[in-house]
Amino acid sequence: MTSRQRKHTKRKLLGYGVAGALALTALGPQALAAPAAPPADGPAASGLQGQFARAAREFKVPQSVLMAVSYRQTRWEDHNGEPSTSGAYNVMGLTRVLPGDVERPTAQDRLAHLNLSGDPAVMKRFDARKAPAAEPSVDTGDPRLHTLDEAAKLIGEPVDTVRTDAGQSIRAGAALLARYQRAATGSLPADPGAWYPAVARYSQAPDAKGADAFAERVFDSVRSGESRVTADGRRLALPADPGVRPAGPTAKATRAAVAPTALTPECPAGLNCDYKPADPNNYNVANRPDNGYDIRQIVIHDTEGTYEGSINTFQDPKSSASTHYIVKDDGSLVTQVVATKDESYHAGNKTVNMHALGIEHVGFAMKTGSWYGEPLYDASATLVKYLADRFSIPLDREHIIGHDEVPGPLDGYVAGQHWDPGPFWDWNHYMSLLGADDCTGGRMPAAGQVVKVVPPFTPRTTTYYDPATKTRTTFDEPVNFGYLYAAPALDAAALSDPYLGEQVATEGPNWANKVVAGGRYVVADRQGDWTAIWYGGQKAWFQNPGGRYTSVVARSAAPVVLKAKGTAPVQVYGRSYPEDAAYAGTGVPVQGSNSASLTKYSIPAGQAYAAAGDPVAGDYYYGGTTLGTLVKGAQTFYPIRYNHRIAWVRTADVQVVTPETR
Repeated sequence: MTSRQRKHTKRKLLGYGVAGALALTALGPQALAAPAAPPADGPAASGLQGQFARAAREFKVPQSVLMAVSYRQTRWEDHNGEPSTSGAYNVMGLTRVLPGDVERPTAQDRLAHLNLSGDPAVMKRFDARKAPAAEPSVDTGDPRLHTLDEAAKLIGEPVDTVRTDAGQSIRAGAALLARYQRAATGSLPADPGAWYPAVARYSQAPDAKGADAFAERVFDSVRSGESRVTADGRRLALPADPGVRPAGPTAKATRAAVAPTALTPECPAGLNCDYKPADPNNYNVANRPDNGYDIRQIVIHDTEGTYEGSINTFQDPKSSASTHYIVKDDGSLVTQVVATKDESYHAGNKTVNMHALGIEHVGFAMKTGSWYGEPLYDASATLVKYLADRFSIPLDREHIIGHDEVPGPLDGYVAGQHWDPGPFWDWNHYMSLLGADDCTGGRMPAAGQVVKVVPPFTPRTTTYYDPATKTRTTFDEPVNFGYLYAAPALDAAALSDPYLGEQVATEGPNWANKVVAGGRYVVADRQGDWTAIWYGGQKAWFQNPGGRYTSVVARSAAPVVLKAKGTAPVQVYGRSYPEDAAYAGTGVPVQGSNSASLTKYSIPAGQAYAAAGDPVAGDYYYGGTTLGTLVKGAQTFYPIRYNHRIAWVRTADVQVVTPETR
């Protein structure tokens, strides 16, 4: 590993994917292990439900309200007492953030979030010496970051007990709700709907609209009911109560609303949004989706810093970075930064920036944060559904992607590409919120079939296997990927990537040996409980007992499978630019390395890859602070699932073949 890679690795272990990625230093290379089946009944299954009932009686909180608040904070998950990316704990999502808990980004961390135009012609003008100032400090004295401390005092239990014990978390959450309700109305009514002010305040949203948004989601759960089996096998149910009528917000329940902005955000009804425009130097003015300049994807990011720091960065003309939206960590606010018609600088790849919308998610870098809160998922999914419907973006994992799935545009940029939102982003759950198809496996796939890889997002399913000592250690953290091997054996070499050089298999930014949930691949082979897929020009193996971690894509879903036309390897591209001749007469100069491929990648003859969308014409937008020029070529490309990331191949180089269906 080069010194540059070591620095990059350290930054990413502390950064992208939020600082909880530190846990990945302990997650070892292994195939997915089968999770234990959840108990149907008994103490393990009924205990948590009973604790909600007892706490509701003790503190005179309607059980439906208590359970719905917990569901909308954590989906009844205790996360083994570990904090979220923003310092929330246990099933009630109570917060505790101390000064030592917050990771302060270094200058190198900050630079990694800048210069994200992905256009070498723009990037070479970036001056790191004039980069924005350091990330603002988190105000860890803010009472909203210490609800766990407050609630622990109310029940007379130590903070660490409330942090780690699910039953005490429920009692503490109930006591806090009761305190908020008394402050708002002076009583503890039996009617669940009357608890609206307490629920709104429990959100800790800094404005009325954000608090109302959380309360509305909670009472949606009260009315419709919820049920699920938690990651550790506890079965809970909240019966529907459609007759509940929420009382509505009160002045005492929330703080003053955010001051209105001059610009109107492009947001769905019911989502609390505002507009804080980025500096015009940090994006290209455009007219998407008019005149063939279409929007095809939505890219999910995390800020790895504070909301305020991110806004400051996007409004600083020296940063060369922006996004379209930022979702606050508590889901209380969505801020638009760049109009959807414009090309923001968010993905570090010009082609992706041209045809995507970027959504940042605030995670202010808890050093050990290992999960994202449910309010953030809810707000983000509401926004994505609105945008996908508006721009006809398919709700699948080829079009709703992470920054970690965006390729480097040229050889020199591949190794340094980001890997946010990180291993703790629950793609299975997020896609279910979008109404996408389920992420559960089924039967063992056959060679030639297209499968969606669906590793379970559950704790204690990832095991480190040390070939040297032949020992295994099971870890608690659920992650959104499965490990890949060069052969069907746990002691086989982990898959590698020619751009990354020597890597440790357990490192988070070593994306060479990790396949992320939801991607579609073509099955290359099978052997016993092992399945191989075509991946990055290689045959990549993972353990897949009974097909549990793959879902076969039916031919009726029209998966497009591509192979080389001839016997020569197919070139793979990190962007889809037009051919040189297309620039003639446009006034736009032919771009540097305009037709360059990713020289260390290829598709050997006989291998097959799933298309990640329809074929598209190569194009390049020559923009700036005024409306620019779109150069569109005759040459077309297919986007494909190449490895951990998306890439492109020329349609002239490949043929469409029929996937197997048996």
